[in-house]
This record gives sequence, structure tokens and C-alpha cells, in this order.
Amino acid sequence: MLSAIARFLLKIGGWTGFGGIPEVPKAVVIAWPHTSNWDAYWALVYKVSIGLDVKFFAKESVFWFPLGTLLRALGGVPIDRSRAGSTVQQAIDAFAENETFYFGLAPEGTRSKRPGWKSGFYRIALGAGVPVALGHFDYENKRLGIGPLLDLTGDEEADLDRIRAYYEEHARGRWPEKASPIEFHQKRK
Repeated sequence: MLSAIARFLLKIGGWTGFGGIPEVPKAVVIAWPHTSNWDAYWALVYKVSIGLDVKFFAKESVFWFPLGTLLRALGGVPIDRSRAGSTVQQAIDAFAENETFYFGLAPEGTRSKRPGWKSGFYRIALGAGVPVALGHFDYENKRLGIGPLLDLTGDEEADLDRIRAYYEEHARGRWPEKASPIEFHQKRK
């Protein structure tokens, strides 16, 4: 019933979904570009429409009643952003503890344009030994969904080149000028 309502919401919103639940039991699902508050709404509607049980971190401040109850039901896990380093390990541990597990996030970490992406999704996927599913928004053509799976090699530049090539062809944000470049913001040593 809930998935039918979600499909109806996508239809009246003018959206066409594509892809679906990844054909692997575990994956990090990323979504790009994240340029609007509407991105989270449409991503949640899409997830419900296909029946994808994906967990995601959200800042603690949005888990007030009654929104917090709804977010938890949709897969939300509150995080304390001041302890960001521990979130990568929490996600890796969740993959190890579950036979089937999907974890979603926006690698930009915000709707504002930044010098590049945060590397958490990459570290989680490598640490858990799972592929990355390339989800995206295409506001220009009103399409959203989950595209191909990408097995990371550990060569950050080569992996980002493959991600960039896919997104340049398929993804358009609501506010394209706010899309962060597909590169890691800070080079790790």
C-alpha cells in the first residue's frame, strides 16, 4: 500500500524512476547531485516506491517528534556531526552485522557547493568490502533512481573517474550550479 502511494507521488510530481534494488545483498548507495531540500524527499519517495530498505545517517537535530519517528521508520539513523569520524566505523560494523544491508548517503554532505566530496562513502565501501550503487537525480528529465554498481579498486582517482563519467552523462541537479565537483575535498595522507 505504501509503495503504491509512493509511486503515485512520483507520478504526480512528474518523476520517472529507473533501476531498482541492487542485485547484491549489500551496497553503499550514493546519490548525486544533492543541490536541493527536495532531493531527500524524492529519494525517500523513490526508496519506498521500490521497497528498498536502505539506512541513512541524518543530523540529530532533525529527529524531533514527530519527524524523528517517521525518519527512523524510513531508515534514518541519527548522528552527532561533531563525532563524524566514528560514523564510518559504525556503517562498516552494520555491514558486518547484517546479511543484507544497504547504506545510502550523499557524498557531498550538504546541498551547498563545496570544493569536492567527502570520502566517507568510499572508506565505508572499501572497509566493508561492498560495491557502490550509483544513484542520481536528473531534474532536467525528471528521472531518479539507482544506476550501475561499481566495485572499488582502491585507486581513488581511477574510481572517481568512473563515477564522474557516469554522472556527467546522467545526472542534473535542481540547481546545477550548486553541484560539487566529483573529487575528494581533502586529500588524505
